[in-house]
Amino acid sequence: MPSQAQPHHLALDARALRDAVEAHQRYLAGRSGGRRLSLTYADLSNCSLDGVDLREADFAGANFTGATLARANLSRAILFGSDLRDADLRRANLSRADLRGACLRGANLAGAELPGCDLREGRIALQDKLDGFRIIRHEHRPGELNYAVLSGANLSGAQMTGAVAMSSDFTDANLTGAVLSGAKLTRAVLDGADMTDADLAGADLSGASMKRTVLSGAIMDHTRFDDVDLSDVLRTPPAVVYVDERPLTEILAAHEAYCESNGARGMVTKLSHVDFRPLRTLKGRHLTAMVAPGSVFFGLDLQGVHFQGADLSGCDFRGADLSNADMRGAKLAGAQFTRANLRGAQLGPLTIAEGRFVRTDFTRATLRNTDLRGAHAQRTRFLEADMTGALLDGCDLTNAELEV
Repeated sequence: MPSQAQPHHLALDARALRDAVEAHQRYLAGRSGGRRLSLTYADLSNCSLDGVDLREADFAGANFTGATLARANLSRAILFGSDLRDADLRRANLSRADLRGACLRGANLAGAELPGCDLREGRIALQDKLDGFRIIRHEHRPGELNYAVLSGANLSGAQMTGAVAMSSDFTDANLTGAVLSGAKLTRAVLDGADMTDADLAGADLSGASMKRTVLSGAIMDHTRFDDVDLSDVLRTPPAVVYVDERPLTEILAAHEAYCESNGARGMVTKLSHVDFRPLRTLKGRHLTAMVAPGSVFFGLDLQGVHFQGADLSGCDFRGADLSNADMRGAKLAGAQFTRANLRGAQLGPLTIAEGRFVRTDFTRATLRNTDLRGAHAQRTRFLEADMTGALLDGCDLTNAELEV
């Protein structure tokens, strides 16, 4: 009688999984009795491994369908050919993980760390007594990311050549330097994603939403943009910015002279929708009361800048470093601060006379994943602001207007 084929995935009971994980912890700590976790082709569907340290573990060909791995450390793990459909991987660390051929259909990778990970296509062979080597095929094609949630995920430098990510959510994701050549991203949501220096050659983005997407330095040879929403996209900035035939550097120098001389020299800057990116840095500059609504400060070094009483409503500060900036009394309504660094920033009221002050206004501003640790935000207005994932440890919010 011919031998029966081995099942694709091997069943694993809860105790065996617990013992294997404990041995792996000893392995990582260099203690006796440690053993690197190797659960190739294991059935880990619907298992709970939230927050577990699984660095360097080998899960090639494993089935993680519906598993919960939120905040798990899977850096340098081997997940080649694994089935991660509908898995919960929120804020998981997948740095340098091998995800070639993995099926991530419907997986939740919001806020996950995936820099440099390998998401290219791949197939994995399994040996059995009856058929010899055969290819494991998931229900859907290997390398699939269809319907996956990757909002706010770090995919910088990720290898995604030929990846299939139709209708996936990459809102606010970091895709700088990612290789997406030949990828299928039809109907994907890439709103606010940073695709600086990404390789999109031959990719299909038909029907995608790319509002506020950053495409500076991106390679877009033969890329399909049929019916794509490219509203407010940031492309490569010019080398020099002129306003009314005057270079922006000259205008800012005049404003700084006005501030430092109490109005005796220079003049107040009044601009609108100006791209400040060519300046690269405004670190420590004195730009009090500057008027520049709708302007772009994306990714700039603004450490310690003086923006007291400035009108910066609707500005783009995504990814900017505003640590220790003085923004007391600034108008920041509708401004974008996703992934910005506001650690230690002065965001409290600006005194204009005895008993009179102007509050800093973040009404309807976007502060997703913004670092506000140690900031001073007394009496600050945050009405209708999106503060999802914002870091608030040590932030002084005394009497701030917050919608709970």
